[in-house]
Amino acid sequence: MLVATKESLAYFSRFVHRLGIYSAVGLQPNPHCNPSVGSDWPITSCARCTIDNRVTRVAWLNRSTILYAGNDKWCLDPRVVLLSNTQTQYSIEIQNVDVYDEGPYTCSVQTDNHPKTSRVHLIVQVSPKIVEISSDISINEGNNISLTCIATGRPEPTVTWRHISPKAVGFVSEDEYLEIQGITREQSGDYECSASNDVAAPVVRRVKVTVNYPPYISEAKGTGVPVGQKGTLQCEASAVPSAEFQWYKDDKRLVEGKKGVKVENRPFLSKLIFFNVSEHDYGNYTCVASNKLGHTNASITLFGPGAVSEVNNGTSRRAGCIWLLPLLVLHLLLKF
Repeated sequence: MLVATKESLAYFSRFVHRLGIYSAVGLQPNPHCNPSVGSDWPITSCARCTIDNRVTRVAWLNRSTILYAGNDKWCLDPRVVLLSNTQTQYSIEIQNVDVYDEGPYTCSVQTDNHPKTSRVHLIVQVSPKIVEISSDISINEGNNISLTCIATGRPEPTVTWRHISPKAVGFVSEDEYLEIQGITREQSGDYECSASNDVAAPVVRRVKVTVNYPPYISEAKGTGVPVGQKGTLQCEASAVPSAEFQWYKDDKRLVEGKKGVKVENRPFLSKLIFFNVSEHDYGNYTCVASNKLGHTNASITLFGPGAVSEVNNGTSRRAGCIWLLPLLVLHLLLKF
């Protein structure tokens, strides 16, 4: 707050206006100049000069430009208006404040003795705004990505990136740019960019990162079922894009519609259902999961009561399933 001496016959306050949110420091603004809290454009600012009856002439200046001299307007800006010119107060109003209005404003008064001046400085602060951000991205596992988040504001906002994930801790970047080398499937998900400068609430936007990877069979469950009962073999695979499933017995692919057998596929799970198990149904079955990035398989056993099951993950079975490769290559060629 700048307060002139009593002899100067002028009173000034240092004040601040925030574009989007009104704020004042050491200023008792005229109610007509005080927009409601949280209001958006337009924002109005007032500058007041307290005078007494010894003052013969008054004027408001912006830098070296005369805005008003007494009741006469000298500037061409329609946003600058005279708010009051009385024996006790001389004040102006700046409507629709923008960043170009920032700077010094001087009240000049003439008394019988000599002129006096006092100055007030208008500081314009702008809420943060994200003006550029990366689009959602889909990328294969192991590749590198770069995310960008550009924000403007006054003062210049701080930009941070955060991975929205239960396993993520804290910020992954305190910069406009986020670089990830050799991205993994665990790093997929939403990335949040936040821009803040303490003028208003932080601005937040998100980018979705999809990491593609080949199938991995996480569960291959065999089962023991008596003859005449219902049995189910289950194969669960993680993959992006979602895996397509195929079932084989020996070198024959099991297709939908075979009598007494149903293949039930979901995005990450496939079930081979036998409605009425016979002796002929017992044996080893192969579940094959594939997408455009690759394939894997697992051997699963349907056995009778008292038999020992054998379950092997596809990672260790690939070399033992050479007979499947021509079929898989043909399928992939037809599919993609």
